[in-house]
Amino acid sequence: MIIKNVKIFTPQKSFVPGVIVTRNQQIHDVLFGENVTMNAAEGETVLDGESSLCFPGMIDLHFHGCKGFDFCDGTREAVEEIARYEASIGVTAIAPATMTLPVDDLCDILANGAAYRKEQQKMSVKKEADLVGVNMEGPFISEIKKGAQDARNIIPCDVDVYRKFQDAAEGMVKFIGIAPEEGDAEAFIREVKGETSVSLAHTNADYETAKKAFDAGADHAVHLYNAMPAYTHREPGVVGAVADSAHVMAELICDGVHIHPAAVRTTFKMMGEDRMILISDSMRAAGMPDGRYTLGGQDVDVKGNRATMVLDGALAGSVTTLPDCVRTVVKEMGLPLETAIACATINPARSLKIDDKYGSVEQGKKADLVLWDENLELKCVVKDGEILTKF
Repeated sequence: MIIKNVKIFTPQKSFVPGVIVTRNQQIHDVLFGENVTMNAAEGETVLDGESSLCFPGMIDLHFHGCKGFDFCDGTREAVEEIARYEASIGVTAIAPATMTLPVDDLCDILANGAAYRKEQQKMSVKKEADLVGVNMEGPFISEIKKGAQDARNIIPCDVDVYRKFQDAAEGMVKFIGIAPEEGDAEAFIREVKGETSVSLAHTNADYETAKKAFDAGADHAVHLYNAMPAYTHREPGVVGAVADSAHVMAELICDGVHIHPAAVRTTFKMMGEDRMILISDSMRAAGMPDGRYTLGGQDVDVKGNRATMVLDGALAGSVTTLPDCVRTVVKEMGLPLETAIACATINPARSLKIDDKYGSVEQGKKADLVLWDENLELKCVVKDGEILTKF
């Protein structure tokens, strides 16, 4: 396929006019210039982008579900429907998050994901987002900062239990969340850091404890600011430890509910855009009407863009998709579009260690592309070099 008349998002984080050629589900060539032309072969599809912005398919590495389904439902239908909806809106690779559930239940959920991934890999062209990993948000967390997690299923970090998870997932666990103040976290980190990324998640750790965990090899922070101590000038906590640990990448839920716009802008200034990852943290109500839903087996009320626990009113994930988070960052929080796109494409790809295939518009990478108009509205999704969604 030839995609012409588009402004291409480059690895240098700028939009440049050009033409993209795809072959065999990959980007075959990228040609830059206002007047670049490419002759189509007989029968070859030509897509006129009509001056659209063209960038890589987005990657959501922390969300729970959408359209009435949750990854933790543990069914093929749930994973398929989630992946289909995400691809249709321009999120072409996903690493869903698990909740704090009983160990055996989590193993079944992970095994279901692994089976689905095997099926996906046999397809030549996929209509669903690629399942590229799993982000385990629990069960090795703090009861004090459990948020929407079920405290009955919280356990200390345990290498043997982690390996049980990884075996069930057939190596697909890309992030394992821990509260470093619980159990022998440093020993755990040193044991597994070569196998997966250790993230700090739902933790009440102070600065010193969090910094020791990062120094030991933890390299990721789950939804920064949320489910962790507040950053203050005398108690900088996990946020301060992330800021002082240059190798750590951090997730941000930029739905306009979880973090104040000023805090988002401050974080980017403090830590730099290369370490920030936009996530949706969406639950099954994303893409659905207001009402009562469940998350991790617990009831959640959804009204507008806010999801709260029925039990205690705590925020329970979001109901905002990743593309809408990108739009919010640009339109309501004042960050440059180029920064927002990078934080939803190449940055998560690097964190997942899949940037050899995903995250940028370059020769040899996957032909997963998104076209937006000047108002940041979706015009087209290209998946594996074929038109998936077009408006």
